[in-house]
Amino acid sequence: MAQQSLHDDLIVFDGLIISDWGPEVFGAMRAGGLTAANCTCSVWEGFRDTMRNIGAWNGMIRAHSDSLLKARSTDDIRRAKAEGKTGIVLGFQNTTAFEDRLEYIELFKDMGVGIVQMTYNTQNLVGSGCYEGRDSGLSDFGHEVVAEMNRVGMLCDLSHVGPQTSRDVIEASKRPVAYSHCLPYGLKAHPRNKTDDQLRFIAEHEGFVGVTMFPPFLAAGNDATIDDYVAAIDYIVNLVGEESVGFGTDFTMGYGAKFFEYLNRDKGYARQLTEIWKVEFPDGLESVADFPNLTAAMQRAGWSETKIRRIMGENWLSLLDRVWTV
Repeated sequence: MAQQSLHDDLIVFDGLIISDWGPEVFGAMRAGGLTAANCTCSVWEGFRDTMRNIGAWNGMIRAHSDSLLKARSTDDIRRAKAEGKTGIVLGFQNTTAFEDRLEYIELFKDMGVGIVQMTYNTQNLVGSGCYEGRDSGLSDFGHEVVAEMNRVGMLCDLSHVGPQTSRDVIEASKRPVAYSHCLPYGLKAHPRNKTDDQLRFIAEHEGFVGVTMFPPFLAAGNDATIDDYVAAIDYIVNLVGEESVGFGTDFTMGYGAKFFEYLNRDKGYARQLTEIWKVEFPDGLESVADFPNLTAAMQRAGWSETKIRRIMGENWLSLLDRVWTV
């Protein structure tokens, strides 16, 4: 199948996008043939502000109903593909919005929140993040949160989570969990990257790895190319198998230094956790509109059509089927 016709035929699922949501990003989604994505609507926000963010998302989906739909199920994602739209899976990058109330989890699930990261970089009521000085593991309350997320069918994401807390969640969860957007420590030693042992461990427990292309975590940094990104995906495929891998770009379209400072401070305002990055996405994949170039790079690397279909989205749908079905 020719490059463009293959991309047009694919289910394309991005495991994490956190962009300045609006018409420019939504247009890029359709231009790139994006079937669906995990779209961040909460990081440091508590319950009330997260509810406002979801309300804003509902309004944007209504206003752009010709190109967007809210995706609560994999059937919705396949319907988005059939209708030439992009399915919006609402996601959190922190459990802060749950506050200390387990019943909020089901409320958010009912509003279309399908993927939630357990911690964002630092300590919260659930466990420890990857930049926390001491990883204390999954708390007793955290065990209750995992159980409730399992019950309602919400995916536990471990991308920014500390190694001990991640291991605890993997062992505690009765449903598969994921690193929605990570890179291998074997290619670059960085606190946000996952070691070979961590990657194998999640896969051995029927979990999933979404590979990011966020430049600070790639070996070549801002000099990375789309081919470097495909090579990083292949590194993980060779560790865990092609049925356990997808991609999660971490696209931050429309955002600059001020936004990265917000993300890189504990709770959004306190101690600075990392340097403030200047982010230049890999050559050939600078925009959500460039996903056809990712398919082309996979073909250039000699990937089979089956492997491309799996990594570009079918594996994500298989995972979400197993997690969301209750």
